[in-house]
Amino acid sequence: QVQLVESGGGLVQAGGSLRLSCAASGRTLSGHAMGWFRQAPGKEREFVTGISWSGGNTYYAESVKGRFTISRDNAKNTVYLQMNSLKPEDTAVYYCALDQDRYFAEYVPKSPEYYDDWGQGTQVTVSS
Repeated sequence: QVQLVESGGGLVQAGGSLRLSCAASGRTLSGHAMGWFRQAPGKEREFVTGISWSGGNTYYAESVKGRFTISRDNAKNTVYLQMNSLKPEDTAVYYCALDQDRYFAEYVPKSPEYYDDWGQGTQVTVSS
């Protein structure tokens, strides 16, 4: 059973940056797509970004394009989310997720139901 642990969240002023990490234990992330989602109070969980197993394909929600960057280090079993130019509307709990079903596929799911394992989340709060 894989365990995903997010870290790096916190309180930051608008325009600031944060780097989230998602470290996996129990199994390797290599070969699997990974995603970052977020959920704000009273809202549904939404796709933020995803990355294919190789890192060759990345996808971003329109709201974060040009500001957020996803990357992965398979040797460290870790996925990262660099968030720049943060806005108050980015405030949410951020979750990383693992797609177990597709192996060595460049496809990156954008719906949460395609992801099998989730971290506990890390809070990101952006003040105006």
